[in-house]
Amino acid sequence: MRIGVPREIKDHEYRVGLVPAGVAELVHAGHEVWVERGAGAGIGIADERYAAAGARLVDDAAAIWRDAGLIVKVKEPQPAERALLHDGQVLFTYLHLAPDPAQTADLLASGATCIAYETVTAPGGALPLLTPMSEVAGRLAPQVGAHALEKAQGGRGVLLGGVPGVAPADVVVLGGGVAGSHAAAVAAGMGASVSVLDRSAAVLRRLDERFGGRVRTLTASREAVAEQVAQADLVIGAVLVPGAAAPKLVTRAMLATMRPGAVVVDIAIDQGGCFESSRPTTHSQPTYVEQGIVHYCVANMPGAVARTSTLALTNATLPFVLALAHRGWRQALAEDPHLRAGLALHAGRLASEPVAQAQDRPWVAAELLLAPA
Repeated sequence: MRIGVPREIKDHEYRVGLVPAGVAELVHAGHEVWVERGAGAGIGIADERYAAAGARLVDDAAAIWRDAGLIVKVKEPQPAERALLHDGQVLFTYLHLAPDPAQTADLLASGATCIAYETVTAPGGALPLLTPMSEVAGRLAPQVGAHALEKAQGGRGVLLGGVPGVAPADVVVLGGGVAGSHAAAVAAGMGASVSVLDRSAAVLRRLDERFGGRVRTLTASREAVAEQVAQADLVIGAVLVPGAAAPKLVTRAMLATMRPGAVVVDIAIDQGGCFESSRPTTHSQPTYVEQGIVHYCVANMPGAVARTSTLALTNATLPFVLALAHRGWRQALAEDPHLRAGLALHAGRLASEPVAQAQDRPWVAAELLLAPA
């Protein structure tokens, strides 16, 4: 199979879909890999390393989109890229379709087979291709939140860890999953006073055991969320409903109770965000102020630490890329229910029920789409 790796074109997105080690594995297995020149430059991987691994370097991204049978990316295809996607092609990347009807419409019109990293599963219900980036985003959230709290950035002028004789910042984390637990760990490590809210008693119990009481755990009722948000210096939104739009846990009315210059960091922005006032931002312009509250809603947070993120992501994706290349998408998905869970669209038909519900579209179960044409 011919696998194509285009350079990412989203704002300040320097990650890349395959590193040279992955290229070498694919080439050794008999596949052809085309890599756009400069695809790895943002994380210090020179074209020569790709060439040494056996890749064919391509000057024109359009050629990759035209001629590769399997496209491996990081971020959802941008409008210019979606225009190049075509029938018979397989796209394997993050999609985050639920809050993005324009992307869904373009991908349906392309006729391509699109498999979303974020809904591929593992035994026990884990999300192995989302987890590495959730870990990165969670660890980044207190860091970017601390910066946004600085007075010069529009924040309250509060140091996250405080100093002797001055109380630390109050950090509230909404959601105790992968991203939320990592956010809590880093915030607590920076000396903040941390509270985590989640609806699952099992999650709260696990967090209490992990942190030994250093982090407060609270059941995420509406009343509790409103109370904690009102007194917070920094609120980190880390809720996830796999494949679906994020629930709006913090309303504008709740936002109005926060102290001017407080900060919200919305890790869930890829899925529409969990603050009613959230809208996607970029690394070029990461924040905005609404109702006196600084919002950080960058839709590709892990791109800020692109080298770490690429290595973590490609370690997780490579086995699935190899399966798709070796067996073809139809057989690979038929044999692996966890990879099959990632199927979002095929030949103009939607295969994701959460996306269908979010956008009021018809959908077809993946098992039906696997039947030979």
